[in-house]
Amino acid sequence: MYKKQFEIRWSDIDANRHLANSAYINFMSHTRTAFLQEHGFSLSELVKEGLGPVVFHEHVHYFKETFLGYPVTVTLEVSGLSEDGMFFKFDHNFYNHKGENLAFCEIFGAWIDLNSRKLTNLPDDLLKLTSSFPKTEDFKILTKEDTRKHNRTPRNLSL
Repeated sequence: MYKKQFEIRWSDIDANRHLANSAYINFMSHTRTAFLQEHGFSLSELVKEGLGPVVFHEHVHYFKETFLGYPVTVTLEVSGLSEDGMFFKFDHNFYNHKGENLAFCEIFGAWIDLNSRKLTNLPDDLLKLTSSFPKTEDFKILTKEDTRKHNRTPRNLSL
């Protein structure tokens, strides 16, 4: 399990004086970026490969409040990867200073080619690095069908 600790800042709280939902999203993003960096997916490597991560959905479940002045630990485990590395699913948990689980989030995403702006698989050198990722007990191999799990499609406005 990958862990990153954060100090809750004044700018991280909302009108209810607890950690704002936008701060949860920011802490998870920072955790994922640090995790990828430490596992060989540095920004320079991604630029070299012309790759960028995209998030399809983030489902957050909030369990308990936390407040200014308390540290928060955010964890990351990989709960799914496609065989070609195109699709990924990360699980984040938030814990307070007592180890109490504050929130859980499942993030589903993929890699895109930044030139073609289309989904792409990971190059072999990066795909090999994923074997060292910390995985959940219920880890699964993802397929394109997993992207359609929630059966959501765009509905455009008529202008």
